[in-house]
Amino acid sequence: MNQKRTVAARAGVAVGHAASSAAHGTREAIRKNPKADRVYRTTVGVVGGTTVALGVVLIPLPGPGSLVAIGGLALLGTEFEMAKKASGKANALARKALAAANEKRKRRAAVRAAADTDAAVAGVGDHDASGD
Repeated sequence: MNQKRTVAARAGVAVGHAASSAAHGTREAIRKNPKADRVYRTTVGVVGGTTVALGVVLIPLPGPGSLVAIGGLALLGTEFEMAKKASGKANALARKALAAANEKRKRRAAVRAAADTDAAVAGVGDHDASGD
């Protein structure tokens, strides 16, 4: 099924491509200057590491702590190969956990539906014999 994109969707894609192209060109310019490259990688390391640490601290609290940590790993993965590998493993683990949670949700819904059906069937024909 081939659907036409809306004007907003086409504009979003165009802006995304332009931003990606500009970011790639800027990063290549930074790599050519060793001092700027060191500062850039240090900044990415500090910001990414802080994001991972914040995510780890937030994990026990209600909210998206693990997602913040995975986002920090993804940020680190833009510059550091080891972080890119860890991010890939974390994303795979998150996808596996999501699939397990969805499967559990489906099983619970099926059990609930079966219980509702059983209750409805048991309720049919139950009449008070006293006529009240």
